[in-house]
Amino acid sequence: MMNWYFGWGSILTAFLTGAILGLFFYRDDFLGGYASFRRRTLRLGHIALAALGMINILYGLSPMASEPSPRSWVASLGFMIGGVAMPAVCFLTSWRVGFRCLFFIPVSALVIAVIQTLRIGVP
Repeated sequence: MMNWYFGWGSILTAFLTGAILGLFFYRDDFLGGYASFRRRTLRLGHIALAALGMINILYGLSPMASEPSPRSWVASLGFMIGGVAMPAVCFLTSWRVGFRCLFFIPVSALVIAVIQTLRIGVP
């Protein structure tokens, strides 16, 4: 159930960040132009909020989420850590390029979550 609430919170956050970013997207020079690295990583962070929010909702509705096991707990936590860390690293990277070295954190959390979900299987 935590992933369900987390997912909808992520989608709401995606809508809000999209609205804020959308205030400036009409400007050709916004953050260095449409193809600039800064603007691309901001867009990626915004989309990661929505996409990982949907994945968290799907996991929260799945039978695996209600199974009381260490694997389901690790999967649940991994999806939520990835859902926070991926957009955060994207936004931080658009601010300072050196933060790109932290992408291993959300990627690792999400890979672990998927592996644990597959190991649980469909009951």
